[in-house]
Amino acid sequence: MERVQFTSQIGEKDITRAIVKTFTEEFEKYAESDVIIVGGGPSGLMAGKDLASKGVKVLIVEQNNYLGGGFWIGGYLMNPATFRHPSQKILDELGVRYEKFAEGLYVTSSPYACSKLIASACEAGVKVLNMTQLDDVVIKEGNKVSGVVVNWTPVNALPRNVTCVDPIALESKLVIDASGHDAVVVRRLEERGYIKVPGMGAMWVEKSEDAVVEHTGEVFPGLIVCGMAVAETYGLPRMGPTFGAMLLSGRRAAEIALEKLAELALHPSLR
Repeated sequence: MERVQFTSQIGEKDITRAIVKTFTEEFEKYAESDVIIVGGGPSGLMAGKDLASKGVKVLIVEQNNYLGGGFWIGGYLMNPATFRHPSQKILDELGVRYEKFAEGLYVTSSPYACSKLIASACEAGVKVLNMTQLDDVVIKEGNKVSGVVVNWTPVNALPRNVTCVDPIALESKLVIDASGHDAVVVRRLEERGYIKVPGMGAMWVEKSEDAVVEHTGEVFPGLIVCGMAVAETYGLPRMGPTFGAMLLSGRRAAEIALEKLAELALHPSLR
């Protein structure tokens, strides 16, 4: 191997400045977004990719230090991911190779497919806040979700006597709850008495995948729900380790968000 020598006179302080300056500039820019997506799993990434590719300013808020959620691991700590027809068409769009396992059932590597989706979302222009947890929602005039209140995820690990670390607010025209089984935005609205959430039902994959995509939509003014948060919100069956409905639900959420954004552009008083 040819010997490589770094000749740039860049030191520790320069690297620190590059990180801090770039982060704070983007953070300030995304204090107001068109759409904030809570949860960077498959449905959130898919919604973000489709929206950003249309020129929408999208911020994903993710509580972990990685993206992809359960998409990375598949099921039972085994990382093949399954997709039922017709969701494999999205794998085609992402350039993900897969194999036909049975009629209407396709399989690929979870890390491979997840990486492709993350890269596609980032290339489309999606911005991400990792290690950032939902604390509350912004509700304007008592009738519309207009942003989220967030804090660093590690704050939860602090002792109770030092946890008075105030969160900050990020405004947006729309919020998408893509937080999976936690359904954190929907649950926050339930705690405040705005809606009632029955919780997810038992597993029934054929029923669940169709139902999750069908029920994807606006559950409260300004709040769209997608992915497994839909099952929690409407009491639908769980689907287990198959990911087609996650991608299709994310796409449907993006379509609905584009319609809502168009309405807001025509009627600014609705914001």
